[in-house]
Amino acid sequence: MTSKMTYLGDFKIVSQHEKSGATITTCAPLREGGTSEFFSPSDIFGISFGQSMLMAVAVLGEPRGISIKGATCELKKSTHPQPKRIGTIFCIVRIPGKFTPEEKKFIEDTALNCPVALSIHPTVQRTVLFEFE
Repeated sequence: MTSKMTYLGDFKIVSQHEKSGATITTCAPLREGGTSEFFSPSDIFGISFGQSMLMAVAVLGEPRGISIKGATCELKKSTHPQPKRIGTIFCIVRIPGKFTPEEKKFIEDTALNCPVALSIHPTVQRTVLFEFE
């Protein structure tokens, strides 16, 4: 994946995906002098974790006949002040459908071992709850 990031001023940055042209705009949070009209870069980090969990399960579950269509991930991220960093991530992953105990284990293990999860620094406290509906 290749992208180009451009600082727009006023604590805003636009990132453009080279292949598709899709863009993501971020800005600083209010406490940093931004407007909070867009996600912050650390918000995108949290979102990446949630999306990576869902995508890993969707991609690796499909050949097994596991569909998670309609699944959601509600995520809350908090930062620690010294040194300034992401400190905690709390997620509730809700997955509709009926699953066997083995399928539930596959879903949970796959989500918790997605590429972003394996890249998060061990000092970031993560809590992920799975609710099968």
